Amino acid sequence: MSIAPIPDRDDQQTGWSRRGVLAALGAVPVAAALTGLGGGPARAAAGVPTAATGKTLTASVTPGAGGAYGVGMPVSVTFSHAVTDKAAVERAIRVTADPGVEVVGHWFGDTRLDFRPEKYWAPGTTVTVRLRLTGVRAAAGVHGTQSQDLAFRIGRARISTVDLAEKRMTVVQDGRKVAAYPVTGGNADHATWSGIMVISERLEETRMESSTVGLGHEYDIADVPHAQRLTASGTFVHGNYWTSASVFGHSNSTHGCIGLHDAKGGDDEATAGHAFYTGSRLGDVVVVKNSGRRTVDPANGLNGWNLSWKKWKAGSALAGA
Repeated sequence: MSIAPIPDRDDQQTGWSRRGVLAALGAVPVAAALTGLGGGPARAAAGVPTAATGKTLTASVTPGAGGAYGVGMPVSVTFSHAVTDKAAVERAIRVTADPGVEVVGHWFGDTRLDFRPEKYWAPGTTVTVRLRLTGVRAAAGVHGTQSQDLAFRIGRARISTVDLAEKRMTVVQDGRKVAAYPVTGGNADHATWSGIMVISERLEETRMESSTVGLGHEYDIADVPHAQRLTASGTFVHGNYWTSASVFGHSNSTHGCIGLHDAKGGDDEATAGHAFYTGSRLGDVVVVKNSGRRTVDPANGLNGWNLSWKKWKAGSALAGA
């Protein structure tokens, strides 16, 4: 299923901007300015190129400052203009972790640069992003103007594995199994992506409409409960009240999403859909296996964990420098 466009909003509990996440996913234009620890726009230094003398490179950073995120949350920087001098721009952005771990950048095309460690962040890690783009030449006639620091925290480790051969999700938190739910996944004609996916958006209720993913008028559900985005192309794990309870755990019947039994209105705390949503946060990891479909493209969402460390490092403009 896919989500219809909805207004931009901020999650006050995490400091996360939906516009920032969707910019990283390629779904909305890049924000005009970066919001930092103080909540204000990034500083632009006097004397650097402006619209009158050249184009200004602006960067949107995902996730937002000050929040707590799952262990799979990368740092994703999306740029307002194509970057041709990738080494100069990457050199001007530093991502560090406390406790310390090597963090490396990887370019997805000319307008997106993600950062991650070799393995998932350790719970309790503080991640700091330092942008020093002021005066940096990104391309002919394009210069940066931003100088800003932001930080966020990694919370507990929550990894959910969905086995679509078994039609079952197993949730492990901090190394301990805490839940298991029967699920339904993509059917034979609309198999679910396989691989490691990161929750990049959370919506208590939303509309899903098939024409937004090229499926004509197959469905239009105005009140899908407990929807959590896994890919930019429209894969979600979400509550499902319109399918018989007997389907969950027994057959795969969706158009590619992962469905958990839920109630209309999403207010039944006893349902799997409600329980999984309540226990989740942005940056949590969902691993899908045995779906009958290939591994998701690492650029389709915040899903760079599907690349080996060797391939990830090879995507840095500073590789070998």
